Amino acid sequence: MLDKKDKESTLNKPTAALLLENGEILFGKGIGSKTNTIGELCFNTSQTGYEEILTDPSYAKQIITFTFPHIGIVGTNKLDLESSKIHACGCIINQEIKNFSNWRGQKSLDFFLSKNNITCISNIDTRYLTRLLAKKGAIKAAIINIENNNKFNFFKKEIKKWKGLKNLDLAKIVTTTSNYKSNESIWDIKKNKYLVNNNKKRHIIACLDYGIKKNIIRCLNNNNFECHILKADASFKEIMSIKPKGIFLSNGPGDPFATSLYVKKTLNKLIKNKIPIFGICLGHQLISIALGCKTKKMFQGHRGANHPVKNIKTGKVEITSQNHGFEVDKSSFPKNIMETHTSLFDGTNEGIKHKYLPVFSVQYHPEASPGPHDSHYLFKEFKKLVEKYAKKK
Repeated sequence: MLDKKDKESTLNKPTAALLLENGEILFGKGIGSKTNTIGELCFNTSQTGYEEILTDPSYAKQIITFTFPHIGIVGTNKLDLESSKIHACGCIINQEIKNFSNWRGQKSLDFFLSKNNITCISNIDTRYLTRLLAKKGAIKAAIINIENNNKFNFFKKEIKKWKGLKNLDLAKIVTTTSNYKSNESIWDIKKNKYLVNNNKKRHIIACLDYGIKKNIIRCLNNNNFECHILKADASFKEIMSIKPKGIFLSNGPGDPFATSLYVKKTLNKLIKNKIPIFGICLGHQLISIALGCKTKKMFQGHRGANHPVKNIKTGKVEITSQNHGFEVDKSSFPKNIMETHTSLFDGTNEGIKHKYLPVFSVQYHPEASPGPHDSHYLFKEFKKLVEKYAKKK
């Protein structure tokens, strides 16, 4: 029988490890699935919204470090999902969350991670990791279950083998497997459910799914669109067959250059058709490439719900939700493109607009989820362009 000291040592014994590509190992306690994972290490500064963040398809092949010491005890539920599953390949938190307490909570974070076969590690100095990432930039890493597995040398080799996110197309992996329609609108706090837009007089828009978040679709439906969600590699003919009055290009993971190799021709045809186009995140990068801009990997990406962005036209500052590790290179802008938004953190591009065509996009996430609603006006701007276009048809 174990004495008190033996019990304490057993309870405090590390069950997981975070292995960095430089060989450094941080030990902690495993949460969720007892598996191993390799991905690009990043950090998110949001204080709330871990369920929405984990289920954002843009986090595919990334291990998220939550910088806030305690990410909350709200648990998880079926309403806060931004997709059908967790897309981040792992996560790191400072303090372990054993119990949840929230009027909307249904299951614990541990249960949610296990159900999705995703591993997490807690009891890690996330402040140290954040400083390291800020100094070194993107780092490859692995979360390793060490209860029955202690192959550190094996995973060091596996980390070196993995080439990272650069030149990696992930949109085809996270996109829908079949086209569909959605009429789910914004959340009603009184009823704790999402509203449904059954208005028959709605303008049809084609939403190209590179990893679309559910709340983007809800915001579009809230602006009286009829949303048809199409696969990432949908052809021009397939898109135009639904007779859309506007095109929406979604967020998504991976290197925009790699994805542009099979979507650029289609986007160029849509641009020539002079149909209104609105892009967010990866969609912003793809439409920029189609218009002649170049993209590049950032030294330090933007991930969080507190990023200040300046609207160049109005001079107003918007607090935004962001999640990207690539940027549109300002120096590559052709003459027919104007910058509309810029980051007040590092001066990188946050939005563009075509000078003569109904085409615009932003790098950040106006739908938030989680995050502030400062930029919801962008959906209304898209609506105006679509209504104007529809009148001509």
